[in-house]
Amino acid sequence: MLRLEQHAPNDGYSWITAAANELQRGFVPWLERAAACRQLLVRAIFPPPTARMRTSFLLTAGLAAALFTTTTACQRGVALTTPTDPPQSGNANGVSTPAPTSANTIEPTPNSEPAFSTAKRPAWLEDKIKAHFEAKKANPPIQVYSYQYKGATVYYETAGCCDQFSNLYAADGKLLCHPDGGLTGKGDGQCTDFTKARTEEQLVWKDPR
Repeated sequence: MLRLEQHAPNDGYSWITAAANELQRGFVPWLERAAACRQLLVRAIFPPPTARMRTSFLLTAGLAAALFTTTTACQRGVALTTPTDPPQSGNANGVSTPAPTSANTIEPTPNSEPAFSTAKRPAWLEDKIKAHFEAKKANPPIQVYSYQYKGATVYYETAGCCDQFSNLYAADGKLLCHPDGGLTGKGDGQCTDFTKARTEEQLVWKDPR
């Protein structure tokens, strides 16, 4: 409300002037407030360089923190098990790995060849060997072995081809049995325990032809 009652109503010019002054006093503060709001709005839309740098720094720091948090969470769920360098202590992933050695850790295979007998052969056996030399070479070659069997020395003579019997002789040359060979391959059945009971195998003679 314009307070015109303070001026004289009979003076028209004074009344108009008073009205203009009163209007100005009410309008100027509104203009000032509008100008202040406009400046705030401009600063919000177009911040000064210092404010823009501060805002950019805060955004960059926030993005870096978020990326670090995500990377850490991913690393917790992934375990790399392929080492690029061999461990110095010989431990890989908590498992003890023995250091390699130059020594051979594989046990050698026992020699399957029997020892050659250096004992003097009986005369009857020499005669048999001579007879083999005079005959055609058998296939496979004839071989003679000595064993301990039932507490005595015996001589085992292999057979050639075609279902022939092998021979087992006593130390005096007596034929004891045919341990294997024949049509069944099991000999004559008179000394079925010979293969399991014999010991101290030695090669006495083998046809060298």
